[in-house]
Parts: sequence; C-alpha cells; structure tokens
Amino acid sequence: MKIRELYNKLSEYFPSELSCSWDNDGLMCCTDSEREVKKVLCALDVTESIVDYAIENGFDLIISHHPLIFHPLKSVNEKATPAKKVIKLIQNGISVFSFHTRADCAEGGVNDMLASALGLRNVERFGEGGMGRIGEIEAPCSLPEFAAKVKDLISAPRVNYAGKGTVYRVALLGGDGDDFVEAAKEAGADTYLSGDLSYNVMLDAPELEINLIEAGHFYTEKYITCRFAALLSEMCPEIETEIKDSTVISVL
Repeated sequence: MKIRELYNKLSEYFPSELSCSWDNDGLMCCTDSEREVKKVLCALDVTESIVDYAIENGFDLIISHHPLIFHPLKSVNEKATPAKKVIKLIQNGISVFSFHTRADCAEGGVNDMLASALGLRNVERFGEGGMGRIGEIEAPCSLPEFAAKVKDLISAPRVNYAGKGTVYRVALLGGDGDDFVEAAKEAGADTYLSGDLSYNVMLDAPELEINLIEAGHFYTEKYITCRFAALLSEMCPEIETEIKDSTVISVL
C-alpha cells in the first residue's frame, strides 16, 4: 500500500474534522506519497531516538499521536528542534503521520482505550466536541483504593490524587486535562482522571467537590499505539508493524 493511500484509509478512522482548531496533525512529513509502505513504526512521540531507530531499522513510516511539528518552524538546520528531526526523516525517505486530537475524540481512540483499560462500564462522551469519556466502575470504592488500582492497571510509576469522596462515576481525558474539570463535574462525575492536572487545579479539588487523579501524560495515552498497529494489521497484513516506547522521562 502506498503512503497517500494508507493515510487516507487511516483518516477514515481518525477524520481531520475531529481535530481541534488549535491542533496541527495529519501528514507531517512526506517526500514521496507514492512510496510503498513495508515497515511502520508506531510511537506516541516522534523523539530523536524514535527517528534514529526508524532509520537504523529500515522503516518507511512513523505513525505517532503527538505531532512531529506543532509550532511553525523558525529555522531549518541540524541544530534546531524539531527541524533536525525533519531533516533526518527527509534524508532517509521516512514519512510521518500524526493523529492527535482527532485520535483523542474518535471512536476507539485514546479515551475509549483508556476507559477500557480502567474497566469503565456504560461509557459515554462528555466535554467539548465529545472528546472526554465518562462511565462507572464495577462498585464504589475509596479514592486511595481507586488511585492505587489505576496505577496498577496502566503501569504508571506514580499517580497523584486529591479529594475526599467515594469513587463510582469516573470521567477521563488522556493527556492534558485541566480544561475538562468543570465539564466532568457537570456531566455528573464524582471523579475525574487525566494525564496532567496542574497544581492549582488539584489544590481546588475539595472546593470543586470532585475527586481528581493525575496519572501521567504518557501512561494515559500510550494505548493508542496499539490501536494504530491493530488497524494496520487489518488493512494490510503484509506491512511489518512495530510499537516502540517513546518516553524519555524517568521517575525516582
């Protein structure tokens, strides 16, 4: 399957109209849209180590969640970031697709996969564009008990939590979730989980009368790489696909 054809097929699952207006995702880098795709590397982020791994192992394409290029490039040279990654990719004929907020919102995307990983039932959409998900856990439990369960289920090295109520109806948004706290409360959630929540938002949890859980940006979004790989296997089984961990953050 050719680069352009594969991008169009994946866009049927992650339509560009689902992307937020501030976002920059899609066909990030491509020197030859007619090139046949034989090997695809799926990663959450296009880090320099991911680019180097793709080059060393002969990949034709990288599919990521976070955009390779988010802000306009101010210069293109081997010292600038992310321009130096773009240069490497072009020199080695490697294309990049990034499906960001469209994959957050899409059915079967980031937030559906996170809801599934946490075992939520009766899952519905909430928030702007229906991006968030809300559902119930099997039985009510304490906040510390649920936070510990989340840490175990998503293999997060650390989970922060604030609040004092019982957990049953849980809203979630993978990644950066500050802007969805009020929407989660309005949707009837007693608990809201996201990847990143600011200190001030967490501090206000008791006053907001909602439990808040911060479980890590990478760890709440990592499942989308499995979705990318599964779709590729369904569309074109002859394409060799690999999932690569892109996190560079360590926790003591």
